[in-house]
Amino acid sequence: MSDTPRIVAVCDLSHLPRSASGADHLVWWGNVGFMLIEGTGFALAAAAYLYFMTQAAVWPPEGDAVPDLLWGGVFTAGLLTSELPNLLVLRWARAKHRAGVRWGMLAMSLITLALLGARAMEFHSLGVSWYNDSFGSITWLLLVLHTTHIVTEWGESAVLTAWLFTHEVEDDQFADVEDNSNYWTFVAICWLPLYVLIYWTPRLS
Repeated sequence: MSDTPRIVAVCDLSHLPRSASGADHLVWWGNVGFMLIEGTGFALAAAAYLYFMTQAAVWPPEGDAVPDLLWGGVFTAGLLTSELPNLLVLRWARAKHRAGVRWGMLAMSLITLALLGARAMEFHSLGVSWYNDSFGSITWLLLVLHTTHIVTEWGESAVLTAWLFTHEVEDDQFADVEDNSNYWTFVAICWLPLYVLIYWTPRLS
């Protein structure tokens, strides 16, 4: 009796692709789930803002300044404009354009860094401290919450960019770039209602 183990073919998987992207990739669904969770966090923070506003006799309370529009507008314009190169990077990733994704991701990393500079000026020009009252606390919370996503995205983009320039770009890396681009769009879209709450709700209430 032979001691050699017998190999039994249960299923022939040779016809399956070696890699996938988009909705065919498991990580894509993980990214979608991540955005749903974080979107819920944004929604809860926005609901807290509206709750505090309805409980106050005047919004913002007397003594609090209405956030200045300048740097909030600069950041918002820059964020929306960044969608143009971001969508271009997404197109290059789907087309598996190696040079495009390398230089596109480098550009997005630098753009994100510039936006963080504009966000720093936003904090500086808010005109209200986080410890003043409910208005100050919730305004800072909304800004800090969104800023953490910008910082996280910049870190991810920087690491991915370094990898793209130092390693061979394969299908999995193209899928990573696609997920990164989709996440940046999520961050940009989530900012729009927060921008309205922070800068325009106090002016209209």
